[in-house]
Amino acid sequence: MHLNFDPEAKIADEIKFDEFLKVDIRIGEVVSVEDFPEARKPSYKLKLDFGAGVGIKKTSAQITDLYTKENLLGKKLLAVVNFPPRQIGKFMSEVLVLGLSDHENNIVLTQFDKDVPNGSRLH
Repeated sequence: MHLNFDPEAKIADEIKFDEFLKVDIRIGEVVSVEDFPEARKPSYKLKLDFGAGVGIKKTSAQITDLYTKENLLGKKLLAVVNFPPRQIGKFMSEVLVLGLSDHENNIVLTQFDKDVPNGSRLH
């Protein structure tokens, strides 16, 4: 899912804290990056290592405008790991990588100022 940049967007509907806890957001290290030429929009196929609790999961990401395959390898990304798998063409995506839209609607990935172990959960 790719939302457009809108600095004036209204805040989303309120949710209960228990609902937030159901969303399992973890950090995973990119261990593999491939082109995804079959995708409708330019994308990469990624494999991320989320550590022993979750393991290695695959996803696609529309991040080719700002990131090369080389600078993604080894990068740690946040992803939702408890959505059901989603079929994207002939590819099965298992997690949703998170990012923010810049002024040109390119996805910008999060950066971390300290190293945390693969699989660490956002809270």
